[in-house]
Amino acid sequence: MANGSVVNRPPFGDALASWKGLLRLSGFPEELIWIFEENLCFEKDPAAPAGFRLGYQLEFTPPPPEAAPIAYEHFSEFNAPLVFYRIGSSRGKSVCLMLGDPWFETKTEADGFSKRGDWQMLFRLGPAQEIEEIKERARWERRMLRERPLHDLDFCMTLQAVHETLAHGRVLTAYDRYALRFLHVWRRLLGHSD
Repeated sequence: MANGSVVNRPPFGDALASWKGLLRLSGFPEELIWIFEENLCFEKDPAAPAGFRLGYQLEFTPPPPEAAPIAYEHFSEFNAPLVFYRIGSSRGKSVCLMLGDPWFETKTEADGFSKRGDWQMLFRLGPAQEIEEIKERARWERRMLRERPLHDLDFCMTLQAVHETLAHGRVLTAYDRYALRFLHVWRRLLGHSD
């Protein structure tokens, strides 16, 4: 994602209130379950039009409570659309993700997106369907990670980025991650405990 001029988005609470209002007007649950890349579970399904079905899990990689505001702040640093994206309902709540990328600049109402141009945000209500929560580790481990078509959800925030922000105050670069691994190995070689 290119980092250009920063978009003047409202505080997370205001954007969230707008999202919940849109959900309420559309008859969807206002109580939210925020998920991230590691929570998605794409499974092969030859009977589905896209060849896969989508579920989610919170059992094995639960997001921390502050994950949604962190994702919002991170995506707000970039001059690209930020998307509140609902994939369905589960346990009487709306299952949602935050996405951000220039990929969404051409998305319109015909694609299922409502635009809030002054915030450079899009909202996608998604289908009125129940989405399955996957609770079996083996099933989640067999999920499709490759060999599936590019999907809007490929532009969501990762929990790794959230945890890096909590630990370091920012998402780490590839060089930062390499340097940290090198430092840990070096400390072990020198006999220092982590």
